[in-house]
Amino acid sequence: MFLTARFLVLVLLGAVPIVVWPNYAVPVLWVLFCVLLMCLDVALAGSTKTITMTRSVIGPVRLGESTSCSITVTNTGTGTFRGVLRDSWQPSAGATGAAHRLIVPRGETTTVTTTLTPRRRGDRLAVRVTVRRLGPLGLAGRQRSVPLPGRVRALPPFGSRRLLPSRLAHLRQLDGRSAVRIRGQGTEFDSLRDYVEGDDVRSIDWRATARRRSTVVRTWQPEKDRHIVIVLDTSRTSAGRVGDVPRLDAAMDAALLLAALASHAGDRVDLIAGDRRVHRRVVGEGRTTLLSRLVMAMADLEPALLEADWPMLGAEVAKISRQRALLVLLTPMEPAAVEESLLPPLSVLAQRYKVVIGSVADPALEEMIDAREDPEAVYDAAAAARTVTLRNRTATAVGRLGVDVVDAPPDKLPARLADHYLLLKSRGLL
Repeated sequence: MFLTARFLVLVLLGAVPIVVWPNYAVPVLWVLFCVLLMCLDVALAGSTKTITMTRSVIGPVRLGESTSCSITVTNTGTGTFRGVLRDSWQPSAGATGAAHRLIVPRGETTTVTTTLTPRRRGDRLAVRVTVRRLGPLGLAGRQRSVPLPGRVRALPPFGSRRLLPSRLAHLRQLDGRSAVRIRGQGTEFDSLRDYVEGDDVRSIDWRATARRRSTVVRTWQPEKDRHIVIVLDTSRTSAGRVGDVPRLDAAMDAALLLAALASHAGDRVDLIAGDRRVHRRVVGEGRTTLLSRLVMAMADLEPALLEADWPMLGAEVAKISRQRALLVLLTPMEPAAVEESLLPPLSVLAQRYKVVIGSVADPALEEMIDAREDPEAVYDAAAAARTVTLRNRTATAVGRLGVDVVDAPPDKLPARLADHYLLLKSRGLL
């Protein structure tokens, strides 16, 4: 049962007879009269159990995009059902237009639709469906809430996909599909062609020249079928927010762009996400299914308030690839965390793999260093300068091990990491 504002107004109107007849019996009789009308209204409202409801299955949607959820309502009663249906979701599901007026004749079916715009990654769940039928007097009515399971999965937005066409064009240039292949763009032999003025004489194949009796040169291309292992850190350091984006989300964006680019280049890409245990593992996927599997695996990942167990993660990497590969560690370059837990196993990993660390930098540090209007700002600038100095010192220590560090703000990290991958590929360092 529920009451409306009209019932409250009716009760307040009881002040008029109390003023006219100031007697103790008057308010009691008025309240009894209001309660009687309310009970009559509830009795005449009709049952809310005369309808059945089924919810449609909702496919995944990228974070920030909208989708819709439909509920099919069937009237199994003997009369027309008139009421209100409210589809309740978690606040982070971003449900709009969740209240629907229903007029369903006997034996007929209607469909109501709620628009969902998730504001957080992962599975957003439906809480319940509430049905109301108002009485003819508009004072009260019947209400029933029933569980009707529903779920919408919000996938990582992959905002850096707009950068993919330009990087693929660069990759085609390296691969020689849009330009003449020349020595220096790779170390893997591709084919022979006739000498053209301007070619490097060191690329002349003298045996082929002798056989054909015309000058022939060798062409080279970037190495294919290389192995790339991406390790996504989900420990406490990835929970920090840079601007309005968690570090983990920025690292996911960079991982998706790198994986898409590397798969187009013909390289094998695997992913490990974890902290003190492995939460997600995507291994052995083909080019056509890699990106979708990565997105689904990352959808419900959340940072854990734990330190990362880098020896354990390093052992997981060794299980996936025992040969030389490109190992990309997406972890914040926090001096304390890196020096205490990452440096010891990193020295071992750097001997077996080509290691690159992708770190999300905070652009607010540079802004704090430049702002010195008052004494408080000066202290903030000193603290920011000290933080930057410690990060640079840590990056230098990591660089001595032969590890490359790509430290950039969230909006620039995917592009910087992809460019670094292309640079390594063009130099034949993978």
